Amino acid sequence: MNTPETTLTIKDTTANPAPLGLLGFGMTTVLLNLHNAGFYDLNSMIIGMGIFVGGIAQIIAGIQEWKKNNTFGATAFTAYGSFWIALVTIWLLPKTSFGADLKPDDVSMGWFLLMWGIFTAFMFIGTLRLNRALQTVFGSLIILFFLLAIGDFTGIKVIKVIAGIEGIFCGLSAMYACAAQVLNEVYGKTILPLGKV
Repeated sequence: MNTPETTLTIKDTTANPAPLGLLGFGMTTVLLNLHNAGFYDLNSMIIGMGIFVGGIAQIIAGIQEWKKNNTFGATAFTAYGSFWIALVTIWLLPKTSFGADLKPDDVSMGWFLLMWGIFTAFMFIGTLRLNRALQTVFGSLIILFFLLAIGDFTGIKVIKVIAGIEGIFCGLSAMYACAAQVLNEVYGKTILPLGKV
């Protein structure tokens, strides 16, 4: 006995998670790099942003991108969200009684940042098929990670300040991409161009 085949099509009507991820990355990056540029000391404001906005919000966006079958978005947001949580852990763990002997030195931090720069470099290649706004975010992020790594490897403080200024630009470019995606969707037309490829 033959059973007729039925095709079921499911339409994804969930919202675009990318603006949340871009906002989490952008705001936290600006605030940390204002510190790197010398505007204020590292404090609990940056730590709180790193855990909740840079970290958890981006991971949530990454999981939502996975559900939307977007490998690039899932990888980017989940990885960079994890970066922020790892960075905060690196800052806080040595301040505990059980982690007092685990403080990283500048060389190990240089390698940490270099690995993230290499990861960002191959993610940048993926943006060449996306849009100019994301190319700007990822391109400036490569420069930021490499500058921060060089600053740690060499101990030259002015490199960290230059990295901070460049990082502010990187974070603002992510915030722009967030705003563009939100406003373009709300208005149903291009309010802020993303620079389609």
